[in-house]
Amino acid sequence: MAETIGSEMASDSSMSDKSAKIFVAGHRGLVGSAIVRKLQELGFTNLVLRTHAELDLTRQADVESFFAQEKPVYVILAAAKVGGIHANNTYPADFIGVNLQIQTNVIHSAYEHGVKKLLFLGSSCIYPKFAPQPIPESALLTGSLEPTNEWYAIAKIAGIKTCQAYRIQHGWDAISGMPTNLYGPNDNFHPENSHVLPALMRRFHEAKVNGAEEVVVWGTGSPLREFLHVDDLADACVFLLDRYSGLEHVNIGSGQEVTIKELAELVKEVVGFQGKLGWDCTKPDGTPRKLMDNSKLASLGWTPKVSLRDGLRQTYDWYLENVCKTNK
Repeated sequence: MAETIGSEMASDSSMSDKSAKIFVAGHRGLVGSAIVRKLQELGFTNLVLRTHAELDLTRQADVESFFAQEKPVYVILAAAKVGGIHANNTYPADFIGVNLQIQTNVIHSAYEHGVKKLLFLGSSCIYPKFAPQPIPESALLTGSLEPTNEWYAIAKIAGIKTCQAYRIQHGWDAISGMPTNLYGPNDNFHPENSHVLPALMRRFHEAKVNGAEEVVVWGTGSPLREFLHVDDLADACVFLLDRYSGLEHVNIGSGQEVTIKELAELVKEVVGFQGKLGWDCTKPDGTPRKLMDNSKLASLGWTPKVSLRDGLRQTYDWYLENVCKTNK
């Protein structure tokens, strides 16, 4: 009979062979690039990487040919179509369609061509808009989603369920990890469609360079948010591939909350902006609190290592070296 749930913990260290072929899908993004750095740092020597131009993951035949030829041992599925509220509202068909295509093609071909283990990565947006705080894994599918990103969220939920279905029907070791808000090298610092942390960093930097007297941030600064450095996420991904084999997805977060006001003050300090920080209280705050329950991952033996202050410093150094110099 096919394994349905199996042991939560893998029976042995499954990633001991540093020459094992590992396909990191989405290796140029924030998450994928960090996973590649971590694997290289740990001494893995046989990484298989493809750009979108080299392999379009939405094309089923191309994905099947790739797996038939390369036959990786492990797959980390970090490729996805991502974007902010405006993009999700404008291109809902893309956000559900492209992500479903990528997931279905990669997961099925990985199974068909003998991949030993697959890790699928999602997002905390899979949870209901009014989920309990901190959000446990069991909150999945217990309520309505946040309407602004439901297309992306539904695709990611389908990815979790696909991995579970292959485990139940075929006894195949496919697992899922759900990261919290991420930041770090290769983040999106676009002035209009970046997330709160890189947006703050860019605004304070430009204010410093231009000699501005004040930076005004939307809202009251009171909402609580959780942030995880992408290098910690990469570390957790390798840990899960090595140690976890369970049916249920696993939350990946820092477990540390910070108010938007505290975050803004910390970014201001790291950037070195000497002016004032103001708040436009006529603008919306968003969800008052969003924190993942990370007790499952902690019970498996993993904890984050990068403090928010150190992570912000490292990210700002990367921003200066890669974004500012490129834009000159």
